[in-house]
Amino acid sequence: MDILLQIYQSVYTSFTDLNSRLAVFYLCITVLIVAVLWMVRGRPGSFIAYLLPKEVYLHKSNLVDIKIFLFNSLLSVLGLFALVTMTPLMTSGVLNMLLTATGGSLAPVEMTLSKLAAATLIMIYTLEFCKYWAHRLHHETMILWPFHALHHSAEIMTPLTASRNHPAFLVLRALLNTVVVGTVQALMLFLLMGKIEILTIGSVNAAYFIFNAFGSNLRHSHVWLSYGPVLEHVFISPAQHHVHHSIERKHFNKNYGEVFAIWDLMFGTLYVLREHEKLEFGLSNLKGERVEQPYPTLRSALLHPLADSWKALWKGTSRDPKLQKPQERAAS
Repeated sequence: MDILLQIYQSVYTSFTDLNSRLAVFYLCITVLIVAVLWMVRGRPGSFIAYLLPKEVYLHKSNLVDIKIFLFNSLLSVLGLFALVTMTPLMTSGVLNMLLTATGGSLAPVEMTLSKLAAATLIMIYTLEFCKYWAHRLHHETMILWPFHALHHSAEIMTPLTASRNHPAFLVLRALLNTVVVGTVQALMLFLLMGKIEILTIGSVNAAYFIFNAFGSNLRHSHVWLSYGPVLEHVFISPAQHHVHHSIERKHFNKNYGEVFAIWDLMFGTLYVLREHEKLEFGLSNLKGERVEQPYPTLRSALLHPLADSWKALWKGTSRDPKLQKPQERAAS
């Protein structure tokens, strides 16, 4: 009975914690944005049908999303992800190494607006850089792709699809966050004398708060929202993330960024939309042809990626056609 209560509390936190995209606050703003789009687009049909179409929310793919979300909530309650989330320890360790190497101490440093802005940009772009490459490696590495393929196997998208992740993927992401965030926070502490709390809470978190509030839930949804070709060279729009999930060959390995487009632009993976493109989501072969859903159940969603990654490690093969020649996908 206690475990059920803990699962309930974990799910409840997902919808109340502002660090979660699924927080009710963000979902309410998303509904308002969709309402504006519905009116601007001539009120096609009823608003409820536009917001919550049956063919999307009753789709088998969405039901699997729900099961994966609940299963990962159970693992969270059991402490699996907490075991690999040790950012404070990483921060402390790196900071001590820096102080020992320089023979320095945390002497007071005057915090100015320019220093705060510079430190904020450094942290944000460093985080985005690491997220970009972590995401890209999950696509272009045969061993890692099976764990991320589960997310891309979604044939329709809702805000809950953002949580359609294999536990192994979540563990790897937690480890990355521990290393990257811990190291960057240590550097900021070293340079700014303990002002890291002001930095992270007052500026970096504010930036991601804005991202979550305005459009993040539309990245995984049936609602199309493009920022236009100019802004899409700066920010990754929800429509650009739809492209990232597209089964068309021309869309393979595009738009890895989460918030900013700078790294996609710099490394040649940016896809900017010139018009509304009709897209299909899911997995496809190298020709851009849809393949049969490999994860129709929770059991297959949990076990098949493990088997596929093992095969890729030892035999160089996989049940996923995309994995057979990753270099071709990278060149597309």
